[in-house]
Amino acid sequence: MTRTVTDSNPEIGRSVVAAGIRTNYHDHGSGAPVLLVHGSGPGVSAWANWRGVLPALARDRRVVAPDVVGFGYTDRPADFVFSHRTWVDHIVGFLDALELPNVSVVGNSFGGALALRLADQHPDRVDRLVLMGSVGTRFEITPGLDAVWGYRPSVANMAELLALFAFDQSLLGPDLARLRYEASIRPGVQESYAAMFPPPRQAGVDAFALPDAALQALPHETLIVHGRDDRVIPVASSIRLNELIPQSQLHVFNRCGHWTQIEKATEFVHLLDGFLPS
Repeated sequence: MTRTVTDSNPEIGRSVVAAGIRTNYHDHGSGAPVLLVHGSGPGVSAWANWRGVLPALARDRRVVAPDVVGFGYTDRPADFVFSHRTWVDHIVGFLDALELPNVSVVGNSFGGALALRLADQHPDRVDRLVLMGSVGTRFEITPGLDAVWGYRPSVANMAELLALFAFDQSLLGPDLARLRYEASIRPGVQESYAAMFPPPRQAGVDAFALPDAALQALPHETLIVHGRDDRVIPVASSIRLNELIPQSQLHVFNRCGHWTQIEKATEFVHLLDGFLPS
């Protein structure tokens, strides 16, 4: 059962119970369904991650974007144990709740790792894959990713993280750090976030990595997108994914950091329009 939430906060959309968890999500357009899975930045939500491209992507297809459990405005059960298995179970429950047996999936960073796990464990639920700055292979954790996962709330720390994400620093308006900091200190948010990626954080990278054999067995058409100047997830990760996934193609944007969907929004939508069904 779904319901629409009326609230002045644009991050709050509709609500549905998925895998027993009241889940906040956005649902736009009609046509072939596409699932957007956000990244793992502190204080992130589906709306914060995808708001710049969601309307354009929904022109010719139905686009759904949930707050994955532990993030945004989805409930945080006190006994929930965060892992790629439980996150994938939540995503499957979300698709079941919306009666979507098969979707294309666009995953950003951490969301790309969940998209890969979903495709590996439930291949029949996935049509096409888009992986953007994705985790999913083994690599030595970058100082940028270590800083993101090790975030401790302050406006200054948030400003430093935002500077890591963007190649084009002009995108960082004077109020953005404070707004994202305030999102990161809502009740329960930092407690959940600290439990997701405890040190040593290299273990988190390794836990999200699929075995080479599993990547080589993926049957899905896959578009891999990365910013050449990404300081959070190394572009070598996407190059390796492209080497291993049989039906994959790789597009690398120059003068672009970890925020492909923001820094190259028009080009990103154009790529997806040519790749995703409508």
